[in-house]
Amino acid sequence: MSTEPGLGDIGLVPIPGDVGWLISLGERLNGDAFAHYDHAFVVTGSNQIVEAEPGGARFAALSEYDPESVLWLRCPDGRRQAVAEAAKGLLNSPYSAADYFAIALHRFHVPAPGLRRYIQSSGHLICSALCDRAARDGGWTLFSDGRWEGYVTPADLAELAAKQAE
Repeated sequence: MSTEPGLGDIGLVPIPGDVGWLISLGERLNGDAFAHYDHAFVVTGSNQIVEAEPGGARFAALSEYDPESVLWLRCPDGRRQAVAEAAKGLLNSPYSAADYFAIALHRFHVPAPGLRRYIQSSGHLICSALCDRAARDGGWTLFSDGRWEGYVTPADLAELAAKQAE
């Protein structure tokens, strides 16, 4: 298997400092241990990715990340172009850190009206939800465990990548 990323591959990276710590805390609220991977993105071209950021989903250069720190979740060959195009279609989607708390409410079975609709909304995406939606819209099913759409953290994606690498 190539070590170079391909179209549609999902990359997972650690985020240093306070931002990474806050993301890890959000993941912890969602039942994940303090994970090594705090951020996820989709490869959409040569040295190009789409990632969710506080200012909204954007194009960025893959070279912004240390290649040694990236864990790859490999897209199936037949879905690569479709997943990359789906990620591009999510550009400018707003980011919402509140999604981590909504996901935590679901995890703790808090009966909040409209919670499922809020988590599934494409009107706001955390990085892992953007990757999950791009994969799904591109015909690649990441999770078959009956979870709600959007109910995914970077740690969930890292777990899939680790299983894929076995």
